[in-house]
Amino acid sequence: MPELPEVETTVRGLKPKALNRAFVGVWSDWEKLVKMPKTFFEFEKEIKNKKINNVWRRAKNIIFDLSGGYSLLVHQKMTGHLLVGNWQKINNNWQPQKEGPLNDPYNRFIHLMFFFDNGTMMALSDVRKFAKVELWETEELLNSEEFKKIGPEPLDKKFTFEKFKEILKNKKGKIKQILMDQSLIAGIGNIYASEALWYAKIHPEKITFKLTEKELKNLYQSIKKVLELSVKLGGESFSDYRKPDGTKGDFDTERRAYNREGQKCARCGTKIKRIKVGQRSAFFCPKCQKL
Repeated sequence: MPELPEVETTVRGLKPKALNRAFVGVWSDWEKLVKMPKTFFEFEKEIKNKKINNVWRRAKNIIFDLSGGYSLLVHQKMTGHLLVGNWQKINNNWQPQKEGPLNDPYNRFIHLMFFFDNGTMMALSDVRKFAKVELWETEELLNSEEFKKIGPEPLDKKFTFEKFKEILKNKKGKIKQILMDQSLIAGIGNIYASEALWYAKIHPEKITFKLTEKELKNLYQSIKKVLELSVKLGGESFSDYRKPDGTKGDFDTERRAYNREGQKCARCGTKIKRIKVGQRSAFFCPKCQKL
């Protein structure tokens, strides 16, 4: 978390506020968030006066295409999210200049602040400080091992059912772990793997190569359905994630399995169970999703 829908929502929220803006400065009280270049001083020097030409997503990464052949990569990790607005520093804390959604308690953990040439600001709020920020030469980023090993985008038109079957062919792992493998399919994490499996009526521990043609088809359609719906609703905000304007996403009303342990299945009324699959929690209906 954030996963594909939250990152896509962030990109869409950033575009109207960040495109054609230039960085005039940057502040941080936790410089370790910046992984490239080696020092925050170099980062601050290099990013200054760079203009934002585009904002796009690859898997769970947000990429800002900048002038001069550079790209800024932000991976929000577990609890990070980008916000755009205006803040003022009061007693060493950044406070929004006016009342509104930026005052949400989850938006107060600001550890990196970018200043735009029009007076607005872009903040990275991250309670656990796990986010990653890197400044790359664009060609180097696009040809990096990190990018080359990322799997196909599940919402791309090229991600056909045949492509999906090819990816899962002969895979011996448990299906939930396979869905979360970023080298196989980009952007799916714990939430949407559990949701897609619930819709497809597939147990999270089922061995992948044992899935029938019908199950594969149902799963393929469920992945598309869940991701598209969440993007439409602005992502999931039951925990830390917030949109760039500080508001919550609305997917929570549609969540059927993830984090609903002990609650009734929306399909059959059986209580949702939680188990560990590959050290991560998996939520499922024991009646609808039999092993």
